[in-house]
Amino acid sequence: MARITDTRCPHCQKPMQRWANPQVTSWNGEFQWVCFNDECPYYLRGWEWMKSHFNVTASYRYRLEPQSGESGPLPVWSRDALKSNILAEEADADA
Repeated sequence: MARITDTRCPHCQKPMQRWANPQVTSWNGEFQWVCFNDECPYYLRGWEWMKSHFNVTASYRYRLEPQSGESGPLPVWSRDALKSNILAEEADADA
């Protein structure tokens, strides 16, 4: 399996943060990389898209699952939703 080395968001180029997976989930591993940049265009345009397609006040953030390489939206209902699961920065083991 290829090691993911670029953890920048492809939509805004900002570094993504490690986010702890919920205990009850179908995702593999302990965490995912998530873009929590509140100015990311993917996140910003998500508000309008979700309202026009589903009539809900919600958006999504870009996520990347490190074990499988799968990426996609992580639904959020507010600017601060899910930020409590952001993990502390980890020192690079290769340094």
